Amino acid sequence: MYNAPYMEKYEEGSVGIINQLAAGIAWEKPADLSSKDALKRLSPSAVRAFLRICELWRLRDEDAKRLLGGISNGAFYELKRKARGTLDQDRLTRISILTGIFKALNILYSKKLADRWVQLPNENPMFEGESPLACMVKGGLPAMLRVRQLLDSRRGGR
Repeated sequence: MYNAPYMEKYEEGSVGIINQLAAGIAWEKPADLSSKDALKRLSPSAVRAFLRICELWRLRDEDAKRLLGGISNGAFYELKRKARGTLDQDRLTRISILTGIFKALNILYSKKLADRWVQLPNENPMFEGESPLACMVKGGLPAMLRVRQLLDSRRGGR
């Protein structure tokens, strides 16, 4: 089973739930994302989480790059190869939202459906028959936030 500091280890065949960042940020006080030190400290675990989510969701590299806000080929493949690097505030925020979507899906659905959900056509009016992935790629950060809010509301969150 995937074993990283930001995921709990479960039995083989079950899903890891991302429950906290390894960077030691208190939940009561948000990280200061204007601080270069905070970005440097948070980035490695965020990059690993993002790459793991991409793997579980079976995202094409093109879609993964667009979810990160249009990262260049060179920068993306360097990120994949080294699985580290310092992200800017925008990319760290995008990964945080995707992590919340991942968590909500795994609370709401079985592992198989949770991992496929973003790629499946969806009849919810906000998706207009397209997949949530297509909606997030087209709509950028605002669409990612809407998907996160939809899933959080379905699970009774705020």
